[in-house]
Amino acid sequence: MPFTIRSALLALGMALTALPGFAYDTSARAAYVLDQSTGTVLLTKNADEALPPASMSKLMTLYVTFEALRDGRLTLDERLPVSQHAMSYGGSTMFLNTTDRVRVEDLLRGIIVLSGNDACAVIAEALSPDGTEAGFARFMTKRAQQMGMTRSTFANSNGWPAAGHLMSVHDLAVLANRLITDFPEYYPLFAETEFAFDGRAPSNVRNRNPLLKLDIGADGLKTGHTAEAGYGLVGSARQGDRRVIFVLTGLESEARRAEEAEAIVNWSFRHFATKTVARADAPVAQAQVWMGAKQSVGLVPAEDLSLLLPVLSDKRIEAEVVYDGPINAPIAKGQQLAELVIKPDDLPEIRRPLVAAEAVPAGGFVVRIKTAANLLLRQLNAGPAEAM
Repeated sequence: MPFTIRSALLALGMALTALPGFAYDTSARAAYVLDQSTGTVLLTKNADEALPPASMSKLMTLYVTFEALRDGRLTLDERLPVSQHAMSYGGSTMFLNTTDRVRVEDLLRGIIVLSGNDACAVIAEALSPDGTEAGFARFMTKRAQQMGMTRSTFANSNGWPAAGHLMSVHDLAVLANRLITDFPEYYPLFAETEFAFDGRAPSNVRNRNPLLKLDIGADGLKTGHTAEAGYGLVGSARQGDRRVIFVLTGLESEARRAEEAEAIVNWSFRHFATKTVARADAPVAQAQVWMGAKQSVGLVPAEDLSLLLPVLSDKRIEAEVVYDGPINAPIAKGQQLAELVIKPDDLPEIRRPLVAAEAVPAGGFVVRIKTAANLLLRQLNAGPAEAM
């Protein structure tokens, strides 16, 4: 039967006192903030609404390109031709023309630093299953679905306004996280502040990410803007052992985007801290054991449990242990037996497994006789109705 232990968590509750949260009030239409180090979602607003992503969707083109580089289907020194279609893009470009054959590494910098719409189309046509940008967009949509980005559909490679070209801020955060973790060898490109390609576009050499010039640990990823989408940013910053990934979209101006992004980073690092709330050598509760050499077994996390929690609190955080019991012996040390459920204020519920602190062998003949006798006595004392 399911058991829930609350009283045994008094000490744990005491350890968690001191950390409350408060929700950040963002003016963005949609927002998502993730502490990558712990997987804690710090802020969510309209996170699963499919919205026009503008140039932030270039991150998907980059991810697919990095996969092609890893698989050997492209090399950094390979030179790709520029089609009339790619050259025809306006907006932010590398000013490519059909006489160019451009190194893949330059195209990557052109996308990341310069937000080149033409650079995206060049790579899209090279990697497309049918040689067209539209075919590449269909492939990106399929790949996004495989990655769990269920609110993402692509009509092109660069975020140029088009019907059906949509992403959620949650999906963009998933994508940013994958770029950082799957391709650490390429991630430093996102921190580059300038790229003067061939000297042909002096007016477009600087990275538009407003946080890179600030001393707050920012090192990526991509801005976006169209009239329909507003101003947005997929950003990341690292301070000490913590990394925060955030997505904002639908802001009214470039200045407001810069202000909001900096405020989000500062809030994420200043108002949350990592705390060790349970140790692998200290049981947080005891579980009842059936037919064992001992009547109970200590429950501990498999390793020291550290959580990211809000730092300015006078509230106790609720926690409980849940398991099905009594637990049949024998029990092996380290065997998963229960779940610790922690409910921080203003943050999602956190669930972590608990394991046996020690081995409990099956009881011998005497234990089995005593257990059977005790069970029989309880049934007799309970009376006919309750014993049934």
